[in-house]
Amino acid sequence: MRVAIVSESFLPTVNGVTNSVCRVLDRLAAEGHDAIVICPAAGAPARYAGFPVHQVPAVTYRQFPVGLPSPQVTRLLSEFKPDVLHAAAPFLLGAQAIAAANRLGIPSVAVYQTDVAGYARRNRLRLAAPVAWRLLKWVHDGATMTLAPSSTSQADLEGAGVERVFRWGRGVDLERYHPNNRVAEKTRYLRELLSPDGEVVVGYVGRIAPEKQVERLRALRYVPGIRVAVVGDGPALPAVRKELGTLPVAFLGRLAGEDLAAAYAALDIFVHTGTEETFGQTIQEAHASGLPVVAPRAGGPIDLVEHGVDGFLFATDHELRQQVGSLIGDAGLRLRMGEAGRRAVLGRSWQVVCDELFEHYREAGVLARQRIAVA
Repeated sequence: MRVAIVSESFLPTVNGVTNSVCRVLDRLAAEGHDAIVICPAAGAPARYAGFPVHQVPAVTYRQFPVGLPSPQVTRLLSEFKPDVLHAAAPFLLGAQAIAAANRLGIPSVAVYQTDVAGYARRNRLRLAAPVAWRLLKWVHDGATMTLAPSSTSQADLEGAGVERVFRWGRGVDLERYHPNNRVAEKTRYLRELLSPDGEVVVGYVGRIAPEKQVERLRALRYVPGIRVAVVGDGPALPAVRKELGTLPVAFLGRLAGEDLAAAYAALDIFVHTGTEETFGQTIQEAHASGLPVVAPRAGGPIDLVEHGVDGFLFATDHELRQQVGSLIGDAGLRLRMGEAGRRAVLGRSWQVVCDELFEHYREAGVLARQRIAVA
């Protein structure tokens, strides 16, 4: 199978879109498929997983490279002759790629990963939200199929009139993120730094941006017997540092690989704060690490956290404080929920999830042929 991946984000930018694209490329390489990557110019490597990476002109908006439409996209697709186009979080670049694929008779799969309604609410752009949804509908209706990561995002898309929407979640590295990491030397060292007197460690992992609402951890102010750890960086870091100034908090910066796995393992409770997640990958990583999760009753977390079984879902900051408090005082509950979380993700390895994606690729080919026959 030949797959052209057009992504609005790629290395060295690290976020959910980039991470999922890299995992898909890893699986394509492992199974002997062929692929190319087309992405905004931002210092990407020339190759990834053995596949060529092509950069197109881009501009920077709020520290994020935005790919611009370019004749190079059509030329690359025409020369590579893919069996399917994978458009990751399509916007300007992805929209052009989908249109080019349609002209070339190539089926396309658009992967939705941005909460348009949430972005509009947060930026007080209520009047702009309908326009944004119309643009999004136009982009996705051009694709052969759209893949939504959660039940909430699927409902949002269908409510906006987007057709041919199917579910596709995300995988998790079950070997890297594992409860056994708790006994690793790197984890023990970090644990001693975070909890010198045996405090319960409450942690957040992820990008520190306005939409992540990390400042909501201030609800834990004056809760006795805890230390807070924040892993990640981003444009909202100065504001979050100020908001959490009275908490016993350690900012660990952005971590990856074994360092990130050790950070998860050094926590006792994982708290996710943002209400605009289309999925919530760090929740899966926390569950794989054997941690109970406290997350908003909104967006992607609704599908990932079973309330009262492997964590809690909150609606208000008061509930966040109460739920974390109940876990702080009950080590047995933390253990039971952590074990339940690990069991919940055992069927979500990247191999399993990518097999589902590759089946969607094949289904897109069937749908495209059916649409041509009807036309």
